[in-house]
Amino acid sequence: MKLNEIKDNEGATKSRKRVGRGIGSGLGKTGGRGVKGQKSRSGVAINGFEGGQMPIYRRLPKRGFKNIFASDFNVVSLGRIQTAIDAGKLDGKATVDAEALKAAGVIRRIKDGVRVVADGELKAKVAIKVAGASKTAVEKIEKAGGSIEVLAAAKSAE
Repeated sequence: MKLNEIKDNEGATKSRKRVGRGIGSGLGKTGGRGVKGQKSRSGVAINGFEGGQMPIYRRLPKRGFKNIFASDFNVVSLGRIQTAIDAGKLDGKATVDAEALKAAGVIRRIKDGVRVVADGELKAKVAIKVAGASKTAVEKIEKAGGSIEVLAAAKSAE
């Protein structure tokens, strides 16, 4: 095979639509856009416009609010921690904290801290240091012979 013989597979490339090139092309005159009006022109931005009728986003009442100061925790289950320990990604002897969980690939990025939930079983005796934990998770960790330290909130109330 030579460089000048290289070509795409049949049907891999599609020729572009050449509009406004005469009536014989089938896309002449209006170029497939119909006749007149805002939609026939370029730069149309009428998303959500309902032809002068009151739009649905204005007809419906507003509900609730989004707390911009809310903490966003990484939620990690006990089962997930146990799986990482079994796979050898987490060291059961060392303290399990947010950095250790990130290094093991259990969480992608550390947000406002890690919260442990009681989903799954924990067999290993581990020391855990996290921002939060459910009551059942604390019971399960202590039942397995481990310890848990819940850190104080990192954000200060101003």
